[in-house]
Amino acid sequence: MMAVMPKPVSHFVTAPDGLRLYTRIYGSLLAPALPVVCLAGLTRNSADFDVLASVLASDAKRPRAVITLDSRGRGRSDYDSQARNYSLPVELADLIAVLTALEIPPAVFIGTSRGGILAMLLAVARPSAVAGVVLNDIGPMIETRGLLRIKSYVGRLPQPQSFEDGAEFLRRLFGNQFPKLSDEDWMAFARRSFEEPPPLPSAGSGGGKRSGLVATYDPGIAKALEGVDAEQPVPPLWNEFDSLVRRPVMVIRGANSDVLTAAGLAAIAARRPDLEVLEVPDQGHAPLLVENEVISRIGAFIARCEFPHGAATGRNPTAL
Repeated sequence: MMAVMPKPVSHFVTAPDGLRLYTRIYGSLLAPALPVVCLAGLTRNSADFDVLASVLASDAKRPRAVITLDSRGRGRSDYDSQARNYSLPVELADLIAVLTALEIPPAVFIGTSRGGILAMLLAVARPSAVAGVVLNDIGPMIETRGLLRIKSYVGRLPQPQSFEDGAEFLRRLFGNQFPKLSDEDWMAFARRSFEEPPPLPSAGSGGGKRSGLVATYDPGIAKALEGVDAEQPVPPLWNEFDSLVRRPVMVIRGANSDVLTAAGLAAIAARRPDLEVLEVPDQGHAPLLVENEVISRIGAFIARCEFPHGAATGRNPTAL
């Protein structure tokens, strides 16, 4: 059962170097249930989690706060004039600044792709902040061929003239990984991926509205993939993953993914016999997390984090 849910609240947090970071807060930060923090992928933003966050926050029996974050250079967060700052250490410091500013107690982190890597790094840097982790199509073993595919388009997206054009472009780019999406799904994807550019400074001097759409991220983010090379496999992140040894972990894999392969998932499961696993059919990198069954499974996992032994432990699960 879902409670009546007010609209999410937008909030900006100042990063350690002064950039503004955008967060969207669903529900009340004072809700007694374990909060959830959602971290998007490399070029993605908080809008990807709108459906999931709305459902999780509006549960009538266990309403909770859900916080979604636009990392620097994505969505409504400030772009960084120094592209080298689109790095995991800087983004981890940003995440810690957000958790501190909002006074977020131990939370369940749902991380898609790069967001999942940040969640693992947080467990190393601030283990007390993490009550559980959902890794969405990411793990300690990352396939180079998947990263090379991503590298081929990041920062190189065309400028569609309309959302319809954007939806068709995304269908051509990702259709093999997501063969069952409807026209409405592709349009929704386009509206999360493109936006109208800001107007030119002065209409009186030849300015005014720009034509076409732009991507919802800074093209400079491509610098984060500079080191990806077909001849150099990505070093595994087993030490980071093992930092979650005392925390519940769920891994979601898109059945068509080329970033987290079936073999990679099997290796994770062999290392963590208690791992919660969900494979989403007909989706690739990364699953959209909007289907009822997927949201239900995530909700059940969060309950496992909250009550790991079947007993209520409140917002600070002492058994973890």
